[in-house]
Amino acid sequence: MPIVFAAIAPHPPIILPKIGSPEDRLQAQKTVKALEKLAERLKDENPEKIVISAPHSDWGFDVPLFFLAKDFRGQIEKILIGTAEPQFYFEEGKKFQEKDNRNPARLAVIASGDLSHCLKKEGPYGFHPDGQKFDRAFIEVLEKKDIETILKLDRIYPEAGECGLRSFSFALGMLAAANRGYCPEVLSYQGPFGVGYLVADFKVKR
Repeated sequence: MPIVFAAIAPHPPIILPKIGSPEDRLQAQKTVKALEKLAERLKDENPEKIVISAPHSDWGFDVPLFFLAKDFRGQIEKILIGTAEPQFYFEEGKKFQEKDNRNPARLAVIASGDLSHCLKKEGPYGFHPDGQKFDRAFIEVLEKKDIETILKLDRIYPEAGECGLRSFSFALGMLAAANRGYCPEVLSYQGPFGVGYLVADFKVKR
C-alpha cells in the first residue's frame, strides 16, 4: 500500500475532554492544536486504511484516533508494540509494509507514543536528566532522519523513561520499506505534566 500520510502522535488521556479538565487541556493546548492540525492533513490525504502502532492497548490507540480519525470509515489496523529492541521493531515495520507494497490502497501510518516521563520532579517517574536529553536528541535526529541514532537512543539515555521509541521505529521501518521520501516536521513539543508530548508530521512526498 502506498503510504500517503505518516505522523507521530502522543497519547495522554488527560487531553481527552471526558477525562481531563479544561485547565488540563489549556496546559496542553499546543499539543491539542497540533493534533487538530494533523487531523486536517490526514483528512486531506483521504486514506483508505490507517495503521496505528502503540505501546499500550487502550489509550495508546484511543487518544490519537480520537483526534485524528473521528470520521474515518475504513478499517483501522492496530499494532501493539512490545519491549524488544527498537531495531527489531524497525525491521518488523519493514516486513509489515513489504507484504502490502503492491496493494494500491492509500495508507496512513500513525506512530503513537510519548517521549520521556522524567521531565519534572512531580511527573509520573520523577525527574531524571536523561529525560530532557532524550527528548532533545530524539527531535534533533528525527529532523535529520538519522535512523541509526534513533534506534539506539534508549541505550544512550537508558533512564529517560520513554514509551514511544519502539512505536516510532515501527513506523520508520514502514516508511523505509515503502521507499517514500519524507521530510519530518515538528508541529509541537511540550511537557506540562512531566511527560514529553511530540506531534510530528513526516510529510510524505507524493
